[in-house]
Amino acid sequence: MKVFGMFDASEVSISDPGLKRVVNLDSKLLLKSHGRIKYDPTRAKVNVVERLINLLQVPGSRGKKHRIITGWITGKHTRCTKIVIDAFKIIQEKTGENPLVVFARAIENGAPRDEVTSIEYGGAKYPQAVDVSPRRRLNLVLRYIINGSYDKAFNKKATIVESLAKEIMAAAANSGESYAIGKKNDAEKQADAAR
Repeated sequence: MKVFGMFDASEVSISDPGLKRVVNLDSKLLLKSHGRIKYDPTRAKVNVVERLINLLQVPGSRGKKHRIITGWITGKHTRCTKIVIDAFKIIQEKTGENPLVVFARAIENGAPRDEVTSIEYGGAKYPQAVDVSPRRRLNLVLRYIINGSYDKAFNKKATIVESLAKEIMAAAANSGESYAIGKKNDAEKQADAAR
């Protein structure tokens, strides 16, 4: 069985040992769980492509400012599913590879390994470098991919479909043009400075 009847998930393998447990790419025809598995605390049972679609529905806030909800992201699941399918078709045309393989590579490349947290000790706060858990690594990279594609399409000529495809391909190629790769590098540099 193929995802959406088009993309074969059996070819995909995650080489990162930390992410292997949390990235779910089981083959399903329709990726909509209707919240049946929302009580899974790790969200490891929810397909990663479904999580991408769910994040695309509500881009959410960045910092303390809530982004403007645009016409193409209104919380409609079918519309966001179509955006992801069309982006995957563009990836397939441009790279000649299975888009799920490219997406899995983008997740591995864009997931940060270290970040900085604030620790208060004796009334003074100071930054401390910490390792990122596999679950949070996946959450962050999915958020970065959506935010990067959203920024490239908001008030620009590019559509959300084109910018999502570009962001995934850039992250898979480990390119500096990718928002996800940029955010990962920033987080890891801050962590190195705080050691």
